[in-house]
Amino acid sequence: MNKTLSILALTGSLVLGGLVGYDIHQRSETPTTAAPAPAESATTGAPARQGQMVQTLAQPYDSARARTESEANTVQVVRERRDGLVYISVTERDSSSAQAQLRQRLQQQLPFGFGDGGGQEQTGTGSGFFVTGSGDIITNNHVVEGASEITVRLHGSKKTYTAKVVARAPDFDLALIRAEGVPSSEIRALPLGDSDQLDVGLKAIAMGAPFGLDFSVSEGIISSLERQVPVGTKGVNQNVIQTDAAINPGNSGGPLLNSAGQVIGVNTQILTGGIGQSAGVGFAIPVNTVKKLLPELQAGKGTVIQTPSLGVGIGDVASLSADERKQAKLPDQGVLIGRVYQGSPAAAAGLKGSRTVTDESNGERTTLPGDVITAVDGQPITGVEELPQQIISRRIGETVTLTVIRDGQPRDVKVTLKAFDLAAAAQREDAQGQ
Repeated sequence: MNKTLSILALTGSLVLGGLVGYDIHQRSETPTTAAPAPAESATTGAPARQGQMVQTLAQPYDSARARTESEANTVQVVRERRDGLVYISVTERDSSSAQAQLRQRLQQQLPFGFGDGGGQEQTGTGSGFFVTGSGDIITNNHVVEGASEITVRLHGSKKTYTAKVVARAPDFDLALIRAEGVPSSEIRALPLGDSDQLDVGLKAIAMGAPFGLDFSVSEGIISSLERQVPVGTKGVNQNVIQTDAAINPGNSGGPLLNSAGQVIGVNTQILTGGIGQSAGVGFAIPVNTVKKLLPELQAGKGTVIQTPSLGVGIGDVASLSADERKQAKLPDQGVLIGRVYQGSPAAAAGLKGSRTVTDESNGERTTLPGDVITAVDGQPITGVEELPQQIISRRIGETVTLTVIRDGQPRDVKVTLKAFDLAAAAQREDAQGQ
């Protein structure tokens, strides 16, 4: 079954997919210097029938002079950067893979169907772009994860090349692939800009292959630089670039460019508002995230770049009432540790989760609160979403100092971070009844 490998779409939660819609509006030109009358053909003088195309400019015009400065800039950027774009096709034969099961679950949430696939191999498309002269290609992790076969095509060519995954960074929805046999003369690496130097209102140009349509360009502006959305397999809120440039399924992994022709982001998500297609709110991973991860991705050799985890279940202390916080000697803000998983960095550091104690004299059970994390390396933590953001930005093996409140008293706890499979630990301990 063929389908378009979709941009991750936000419809309250992240879902895949989207349908395209077209709305054609008829326009008419009314002369301003004459009384209302039926339009006449500029060449024949005969009245134009309704719906008939008419020439709106009687005099020849210079198309170069008619272009605005912004239009000329867009044309130049597209012409100079389109050969750096890559079209990606994937085949997924293992329907039992985690990625295949994820796609199946997400398809069930959509207001339309791809079909059940009938056990046949799945195919999909996405986008990517060259980042080095040696042929390294950046795309989204969700484009290639779980794929048993990857092929790429270059702009303006029908020739396909087999590609392999060099490394993936699932928690940032990024992947690096490399095509085999691409002539060096055909590789056009796109320059990487600086996403920290952007301003709201600047031009944004999205390139890719939406809905499998070869080479499509859309233009808009940077709508916001203050947006955070769940990104990657852990769903940790991360900073993204919001744009109103149309981004649709198949644009996944394509570049978002500025007016200088520099890559400023990697197109990854859309907010659909329930309509299953672009609603003018798209998101791109900032290019500085790509630049930070690129050395690790290039050295990956097919590996997965992991991010550290504390190995705790957490909640927002602010969700408790003022009386509950006062009685338990808890601060007004911070992250309450509800559970510390065995073998985790948090357990090794001696952090405490909530626990239930029983009074042997009367059998009464009381729940005692766990530690409340109020800062990481001196930076205050005010909400539950801020702790994962702090940890995912660190490196495995790095030691952080957590300021915690325990029994009403502050203390510093040093934690050495490591990769930890929180989902697997939770499943294991739940099965053991812990």
